[in-house]
Parts: sequence; C-alpha cells; structure tokens
Amino acid sequence: MTMQSTEERPARTSNGFVYVAAGIVLLLAGIGLFAMRPVGLMIVLVVIAVLLAMWCLTGLYMLQPNQAALLLLFGSYRGTDRERGLRWANPFYAKTKISVRAHNFNSEKLKVNDQRGNPIEIAAAIVWRVDDTAMASFDVENYEAYVLTQAESAVRHLALSYAYDHFDEPGASPSSEVTLRSGTEQVSAALRDELQQRFAQAGIVVVDAKLTHLAYAPEIAGTMLRRQQAEAVIAARSKIVAGAVGMVEMALKGLAERGLVQLDDERRAAMVSNLLVVLCSDHDAQPVVNAGTLYN
Repeated sequence: MTMQSTEERPARTSNGFVYVAAGIVLLLAGIGLFAMRPVGLMIVLVVIAVLLAMWCLTGLYMLQPNQAALLLLFGSYRGTDRERGLRWANPFYAKTKISVRAHNFNSEKLKVNDQRGNPIEIAAAIVWRVDDTAMASFDVENYEAYVLTQAESAVRHLALSYAYDHFDEPGASPSSEVTLRSGTEQVSAALRDELQQRFAQAGIVVVDAKLTHLAYAPEIAGTMLRRQQAEAVIAARSKIVAGAVGMVEMALKGLAERGLVQLDDERRAAMVSNLLVVLCSDHDAQPVVNAGTLYN
C-alpha cells in the first residue's frame, strides 16, 4: 500500500495587530463594566467581553523571516502560514513553527569502495532547505535525521558509481570516462540529482552539494601514490623519446642535404645511438675521443 503524501496549503490567518487592538478594547470594556458593579444582564456582558478579549489575545503568534507555522486542529492539518510578523489564528489551533531557511552540514568521512573496488575516503558538503512544510512534518518521522541518513546513503552510492581516477596504459589515448577526481562538475551534479530524488519524499530541496574530501584509504594510499608517480615518469619519458627521435631525424636529414658527411648504414646507426643517448640521458653526456674508426 502506497503512503499518501500530505501537500502544503496556505492557512487562513489574519494580521495580529488588529486582534491586539480588539482584545485590548474588549478587555478595557469588560473592566469598565465590572467597575460599575454590574447586575443581571451587565454581568453577562462583562463575561462576554472578557471571553472575547481572551479569544483575540490567545490566538496571537509571531513569525520571523523564512519561518513558517503549521496549524493543526485536534490533529487535523489546517494549513501553513508563511507570513512574517505578528499573526493571529484560531486559538484552538496548535501552532508548530518550522524553519524554511537554508541548512548546511558536512557529512562524515566515509570509507567506501569506488567503481573499481579501490577503498577510498569521501565526504560532501550539502546545503538544503524545507520546501513543503507539510511533507517534512507528516510524511517522515524526523526530517533532519532523514536528511542525514539519506545523504550518507547517496554519497556511498555516488562513490560506487564512479572510479576514483583514470588508469590509462602508457601510450594509450586519454580516457573520456568521468571520475571522482577529474569530473568535479559532473559528479557534483549527479550528487545533487540523487539527493533531490531521496529528499523529495520529505518535501526538501537541495540547494547545493559538493565533495569536500576525496582520497585513497590509508592502506592503499602509498601504493597508489607510487603508481601515479610511475605513470608520470613513463609519460615524461615517452615525450622525451618522441622528441629525441624527431631531433635525430632532423639532424640526419640536415647532414644529408648539406653533404657534410657521407654515412653508411653502420655509421648512421652509431650516430643515431649516440644522439639518443645524449638526448635521453638524465646526466650530462661525457665526450669520448675516438682516434680510430668503426672498422678497426
């Protein structure tokens, strides 16, 4: 059986200052009549004036900006008042005030597995506010606890839906896969959408949601750091070798075009080897004086 949601509707209330004035006038009138030592019908008028003054004054309540009041009559929802200032409603109404301001909280650091099964730590900052006061009050037991629980569940599900980072093989084209580390905007949008779906049952709107902490779990952090360093070294070496090959090709072509030296295959291979060593080495090249030839 599907639970029927309760939708917010405006309550019938009035300006409180009007009832303050009416209550004071009626109270003064009752005191004045009582001072005249009423008898008979005058006593009835005194009682009526005092009762009406109490009716006017006991129905008063005050609302601050971004605050609402739910009105209940013997357990029956009669509407929500969002008007600020001094207000008046039926004194028999139970008035429950609820804040519709923006709330902010940081989730705890959660240890979960990403899409590839790597243990990571993740946390998020979430800004939310109550949009439908009736749903927040009547469709969930405690909407603040509901937000905390559903936010933790959404962050866990988000971590399972994405990989922490790319692991491209050397020489492979860069991957377009969205990851937690590289796809900040897409991941934040996905988190907001999932939170909104979960919060909708409680009449709550997600204002903003972003990841505030993202790291590998301590037990694999060292290993992953070494892997990232190795990938960086391999990528740098690949660029160095590619550039060195181009420079060697340019040097051989320039020598051939200018006719400075005639190189057979063996001499060309030796020159290519020497140039690559010089260009790719981490240390300064040490010149070697060759007094002979390659053939003796």
